[in-house]
Amino acid sequence: MKLTGFTDEAASGLDQQIQVTKELGWEYLSARMIDGTNIHDLTEEVFEEVCEKLETANIKVAEFGTMIGSWAKTIHSDWALTEAEIDRCIPRMQRLGVQYARVMTYAQCTWGENQFEQERFKRLRAINDRFAAAGLTAVHENCMNWGGFSADHTLRLLEEVPNLKLVFDTGNPVFQRDRSKAPPYPWQNALEFYHQVKHAIAHVHIKDGIMHQEEGEPEYTFAGKGQGFTKEIVADLVASGYDGFIAIEPHVGKVFHTTATESNPEREYQLYLEYGKDFEALLNNAISK
Repeated sequence: MKLTGFTDEAASGLDQQIQVTKELGWEYLSARMIDGTNIHDLTEEVFEEVCEKLETANIKVAEFGTMIGSWAKTIHSDWALTEAEIDRCIPRMQRLGVQYARVMTYAQCTWGENQFEQERFKRLRAINDRFAAAGLTAVHENCMNWGGFSADHTLRLLEEVPNLKLVFDTGNPVFQRDRSKAPPYPWQNALEFYHQVKHAIAHVHIKDGIMHQEEGEPEYTFAGKGQGFTKEIVADLVASGYDGFIAIEPHVGKVFHTTATESNPEREYQLYLEYGKDFEALLNNAISK
């Protein structure tokens, strides 16, 4: 297995993102936001500077955490926006030798309303085909998108989108209702979700958390300390011979898609570093058993 992480949760600037990766002794980082801008939205000049810094530091990129089809866009968003993101993303992945692009199936509509499923399937097929034609892999994440409603919804995506691969996030089920179950829709069980979609997993994201109340955001925790069954999932990955990437996405210091009232860059950096070391110990413990 190869370890990586969303370093924009450690620092906004690339220099510190590289620095924390080196402190962890890892060769890869997962590229998402650099100075507040997604890697596929940087200007060409800035992107080239990013490439030069990564090459000088001998740090490689495991994945692009794209905004393609993300929870930040509705299914009614202009398809041209998605096409433009793909057009920018593919050559940049090729420039950096990156195989995986994290994608989604657009924001969830309020449950009970029309979810426009066929349009989502159509768009995801087009997204998947574009990356495949370039020799790259789009991996769908179980997040706040249509495919994240339940394991059954993700399985439906696998039926509707030929050769689709998944990135499984251990922590996202903690704050998602299982819409395949009867009302009042229990919280998803990450371990059950994982086992149902395991056959299509090409990449893994690690986060964990606890839901203390019926609504709102979870309390994010270190891996294995929450309700995401992280230890059990990692143990099964090891036992199954999984040899792909595992990317930490802690959310304990900074959640990149929320606006914090106060920012503490030093604390965010140190928490990311501590999280990475702690998770590596968890993984090594699983390997040694």
